[in-house]
Amino acid sequence: MTEIEMVVAYIRPDKLSAVKKGLSEAGAPSLTVSNVSGRGSQPTKKSQWRGEEYSVDLHQKVKLECVVAEIPASDVVDAIAEAAHTGDPGDGKVFVLPVESAHQIRTDVSGVDAV
Repeated sequence: MTEIEMVVAYIRPDKLSAVKKGLSEAGAPSLTVSNVSGRGSQPTKKSQWRGEEYSVDLHQKVKLECVVAEIPASDVVDAIAEAAHTGDPGDGKVFVLPVESAHQIRTDVSGVDAV
């Protein structure tokens, strides 16, 4: 039986176009994108607004979710990592999670065929 996996990535917003192109070339079937804020290895930025200094330690990121069964999750991870890489702190992270099952609502199909 083919394994279903979810690839979750947090990347810089300006790298979204490159990552979408890389995923398309890798044959990733679907993609969900969310705007999120987070904090990791990226340094805190100091700014001023109306004379008051404040720190920005939650940076804007894009969260990508891609469920795969037919293509290896490692291909998806490689496509994301290659397209999102700048070499600077804050490039992001990629996680691979097992998916217990999948069910497509429209067709009532379950398992790998639902992906």
